[in-house]
Amino acid sequence: MRLEPFETSPSPKILVVLHQENSSPGRVGQELVKRGFALDIRKPRFDDTLPDTMSDHAGAVIFGGPMSANDPDGFVQKEIDWIKVPLCEEKPFLGICLGAQMMVKQMGGTVSAHRDELVEIGYYPIQPTLVGEKLLSWPKKVYQWHKEGFDLPAGCDLLASGPSYPNQAIRYGHNAFGIQFHPELTHSMLVRWTTKGAPRMSLPGAQMRRDHFAGRYIYDAAVRSWLDDFMDLWIGTATSPAVSTSFSSAAE
Repeated sequence: MRLEPFETSPSPKILVVLHQENSSPGRVGQELVKRGFALDIRKPRFDDTLPDTMSDHAGAVIFGGPMSANDPDGFVQKEIDWIKVPLCEEKPFLGICLGAQMMVKQMGGTVSAHRDELVEIGYYPIQPTLVGEKLLSWPKKVYQWHKEGFDLPAGCDLLASGPSYPNQAIRYGHNAFGIQFHPELTHSMLVRWTTKGAPRMSLPGAQMRRDHFAGRYIYDAAVRSWLDDFMDLWIGTATSPAVSTSFSSAAE
């Protein structure tokens, strides 16, 4: 699917923050374009600016990357500070992996490694909470690539948990989400990550490369279905924006 340049598109814009020179918004980007949005892709790591207000954007997504939300780099702190803009303006926000960890840091939470230095690199099980079950049908396993996790900030609801990293998906208010896993993963991204990141598969808890591809064969259809339902819940379409789902929430 061709991603139309946002400058020439009359469609509502989604701010997309990426962290590497050749990063892609993957399946999430494809879904947004399919739903009628234009992608305003910015890379603060390479000196792109972030807007002072979300008035020109329908929502924002911050994706993952190899860096840590605890790193001292200026762009990392810049992004963490900026997340208060969509949160305060109550615009749809999605943080994926590093993006979720940045969201947690913005809200006063902590990001840290597993006490036994376990990582999640490959497909791992998740379990929805009662709150999460009310919102979505969840896949049994999801694709992960991280060595740090986040705690649950005050005011957030835990939507899904896992055995090694207990906080896998969180929600703040009605339209800000943070997820530890990678539903944006395409087959080409899987090939690239497992090639360039092959040395990381020797870390404790990581899966072998062949298991990544076997896991995708088994679980990707359920992940794709989850992503479609999630996008309906989170952002909707350009012509029919999502209506927030009400439930008894820690943030209310």
